[in-house]
Amino acid sequence: MTEKFHLTKEAIKELEKEYQDLKRVKHFKVSDREDVPEVFHSEEMNPEYAQFQEDLDRIESRIIELEHILKHAKPIKPKKGIVDVGTVVTVDVNGKEQDFAIVETFEANPEEGKISKESPVGKILLGSKIGDEISVSTPIKAKYKIKKIDHLSA
Repeated sequence: MTEKFHLTKEAIKELEKEYQDLKRVKHFKVSDREDVPEVFHSEEMNPEYAQFQEDLDRIESRIIELEHILKHAKPIKPKKGIVDVGTVVTVDVNGKEQDFAIVETFEANPEEGKISKESPVGKILLGSKIGDEISVSTPIKAKYKIKKIDHLSA
């Protein structure tokens, strides 16, 4: 079974833009012959050429990754009142309210409140409804009470 990436329309647009930008950068790097370092015709490798090739390989690798993600991207269809990928859930954690956006693993950024659906907290929250109480065993055991569920901009 092929992996599907459940993404907001906004996330898909951002990935498409990154993909197009990288293709332009790659084309520019390859087509601008004045910028390409020379290959030494000896046993020594030109360090500038090696760095150029590494940069090109890194760009190509990310382009391939983005092609795979975009090929298997599936826009999120929000389910009202249920925590799923693409929802922002407000929880009461031991008397303190916190917001978490549940996202795909590669979108996760805890500093922005975006947690992966694969993270311990993300896994436990998936499928929950307002009023549910969930125990989460991270390094610190905590009780999460679902207070509110919103959807990321779709």
